[in-house]
Amino acid sequence: MLLGALAIAAGLLLVAAPNRRGLVMAALAVLALSFVSPLCALSSALFCARTLHHVLLTSLAAPVLAWALPRAEAAKGLGATTLAFAAVFWIWHAPAAYGAALSSDGVYWLMQASLLSSATLFWRAVRSAPAPAGVAALLATTVQMGLLGALLTFMPRALYAPHALTTIPWGLSPLEDQQLAGLLMWIPAAGAYLAAALVLLGRQLRGMAAVAAR
Repeated sequence: MLLGALAIAAGLLLVAAPNRRGLVMAALAVLALSFVSPLCALSSALFCARTLHHVLLTSLAAPVLAWALPRAEAAKGLGATTLAFAAVFWIWHAPAAYGAALSSDGVYWLMQASLLSSATLFWRAVRSAPAPAGVAALLATTVQMGLLGALLTFMPRALYAPHALTTIPWGLSPLEDQQLAGLLMWIPAAGAYLAAALVLLGRQLRGMAAVAAR
């Protein structure tokens, strides 16, 4: 069923973006890595693997999809999509919601779909927005994701019941697993949004310098 869904998604994306097949295939490769490779099974045992899984969806697959799809005609709802993405990300990393996702197939796929779709909408809004607004949205996302990562890193106890008995075979206590997940979210995940903000800012400054030179 999963392979069939990926095949259908590939067909729809290739029809929607016939001139960006490279980006489409790159996004599908990230989705396949996330859901078909052993990483997906490992994420049932380790929260840090689940965090890496979510980072791949929201910080790699989503922006590639956003740039593969046709560009929106006008930048609308950047603030709303930024808040929506932040809310979805925090909600699914709350212990109760996370536990519900790992105990129900339906809730699990709702978690994955909402993370990917909200992140893709966010990146599409960033792509269509003026550079200063896009930089502000990316910096805000950097801060909120870094804050969540820091909270998980410095929390004195493990929060996620589904991983209470699954981490020891991998040489990690539940708290160490959570701390590693927090570091992944705090540094590389948040850093991806900071890097994107710096790229946008650099382009804006180069454009302003070119105009001044003319």
